[in-house]
Amino acid sequence: MIRIVKLGDMPKEEILKRELPTVKAEAVVSEIIRNVREKGDRALYLYTEKYDKVSLSSLTVGEEEIREAVERVGPEFMALLARAADNIRLFHEKQQRSGFFFTKENGVVLGQRVVPVDRAGVYVPGGTAPLCSTVLMDVIPAKIAGCPEVILTTPPGKDGKVAPAVLAAASVAGADRVFKVGGAQAIAAMAYGTETVPRADKIVGPGNAYVAEAKRQVYGAVSVDMIAGPSEILVISDGRSDPRVLAADLLSQAEHDVNASAVLITDCPVLAQKTADEIERQLLLLSREKIARASIEQNGKIIVTDDLEEALELSNELAPEHLELAVDDPFSLLGKVRHAGSVFLGRNTPEALGDYLAGPNHTLPTGGTARFSSPLSVDDFVKKIQVTSFPAAALDAVRKDVAEFAMAEGLDGHARSALIRGGIAGKEEDA
Repeated sequence: MIRIVKLGDMPKEEILKRELPTVKAEAVVSEIIRNVREKGDRALYLYTEKYDKVSLSSLTVGEEEIREAVERVGPEFMALLARAADNIRLFHEKQQRSGFFFTKENGVVLGQRVVPVDRAGVYVPGGTAPLCSTVLMDVIPAKIAGCPEVILTTPPGKDGKVAPAVLAAASVAGADRVFKVGGAQAIAAMAYGTETVPRADKIVGPGNAYVAEAKRQVYGAVSVDMIAGPSEILVISDGRSDPRVLAADLLSQAEHDVNASAVLITDCPVLAQKTADEIERQLLLLSREKIARASIEQNGKIIVTDDLEEALELSNELAPEHLELAVDDPFSLLGKVRHAGSVFLGRNTPEALGDYLAGPNHTLPTGGTARFSSPLSVDDFVKKIQVTSFPAAALDAVRKDVAEFAMAEGLDGHARSALIRGGIAGKEEDA
């Protein structure tokens, strides 16, 4: 059963502690990356046989397989994907930047260009829950950013094919190429390139501990979005919420995996107990009961505070991936939220809405990293190039200042670079 704790009855550090999984993946992932770099496609085929238990004749998903996938999911699901895609595009189009230029009175031109990365790589996990929603969330912002090419890697099933829903979503989102490669080997392939999988400039998307470790190890050779951990939800509620609704929202994340975290913070002890009882009842209704129950028992908790102010303070310390404000006037509390990946306001805005249909991105910072990082966005797929132009007279006015800074740092070559244009460095040598 989920734990109920009263703030003050145990040290705050114990209440806020996250039980993050510890997987010794460094050595295994390092070997996978090394083999992919050395052996290319051959390593990808071997790892696919080893981990996915299937022998492939090609790593590339062909147009015929995509057409078959679209037919299999049917027109109604394709229409649903299209509606979700429209909402995601509408939200992310607001994030586009155009750069800027301005001219100062002395003729100096300064500016910034915003340029998309040449190739974005999207990783989509396989397994028992093919995340077709992640395809939309990760490919669409890259396309809006203007990336010339967006590639997608995802593991094949035992039949050697990619989950139809994933391919259907890739078609709707506009992915340019799809490859049947999963795990750390897919990250290595996109980071360094193989005969079939091209090298990407940015790799995004969730995955297991091995995928996360691979992203950590290849960072520097390629950019990555984040090192994501298990899914999290934190719900802040007053005593007027329906415990059935709160339990359902908490379980919506607990069913992701045994390491997921589901937390309720409330100022009402009665609601806390009713929600705990309701969680037990609803667990029996879930097809993934075993996973959700392990998550609830290992990482779930209900924290009772004196008031909602304390609840918000705790929330900011936890910096959760998903934060629901299940109160009468959530907008009055929103300004006090400093650290969260995505916030859901009111009793009628479940986190699941954000997973699929609302429009804001569901690839979010976890493990408290919302203290300093942000959800996936169009910004992840662009880079900024600064521009500076000084006419001769403008440089003449500041070159001695530049030289003074340079000499203060002991960099006389920098000083010479500024002074020589005005003839000063040359005159000093002649003297």
